[in-house]
Amino acid sequence: MLLLFDIDGTLLRERAVPVAGAMSAALREVHGVQTSEIRTRIETTGRTHGEIARAILADAGVTGERIDAGAAAVCDLTCQAWAREAPDDLSDAVLPGVRGLLDWLGGLPDVRLAQLTGNYEAIAWLKLERAGIDGWFERGQGAFGSDADDRDELPAIARRRAGTSGAPYPRGQTIVIGDTPKDIECARADRVRCVAVASGSFGVESLADADVVVRDAEGLRVAFEELVSRPAG
Repeated sequence: MLLLFDIDGTLLRERAVPVAGAMSAALREVHGVQTSEIRTRIETTGRTHGEIARAILADAGVTGERIDAGAAAVCDLTCQAWAREAPDDLSDAVLPGVRGLLDWLGGLPDVRLAQLTGNYEAIAWLKLERAGIDGWFERGQGAFGSDADDRDELPAIARRRAGTSGAPYPRGQTIVIGDTPKDIECARADRVRCVAVASGSFGVESLADADVVVRDAEGLRVAFEELVSRPAG
């Protein structure tokens, strides 16, 4: 079983380690855009870093061609700025019960843990490292906001990385775990299952389209005890 975990709101407290300041600095350096002058409120919850940057730049009148050309630089500079600005110790940001859940899952045979997050990859790994929970996740696996702007593309990317001999990891053995409707939508786009956890800003009712909805990490363990033992229907 391949379990693909979101980070913010799922493993770590939502907005405990914001990236807005680092991204603002990168957009200013690469494109000369001041995010404080953006006219439209950009919704960020559940969106990838690349998609957020693109939305800000489009609102500022930057052409798609220029956005594409500067995307790698924006990613690199955002990651560098965040690494400098963020606390070295993020252990307090880990949600209750998450460490025990990961420790239990990590001890199960034939269960693989990887990330599926809108964070740029370097930021995602730094968050987990500084929180002290990176050891449960496979390097070179998962999918990140630096892989695609559209979150709906990420599950397929993660399954390709987890596959062997050119065949992607089976859909029936893949589960996306997240705390927003965007996590559910991306799972549906790749026709894999989704377990939603109401540990972020969305309540149980807002996550009802998931295969299973739970309230916290303890609920995740109960759900996984059943889900990892049977194939998708």
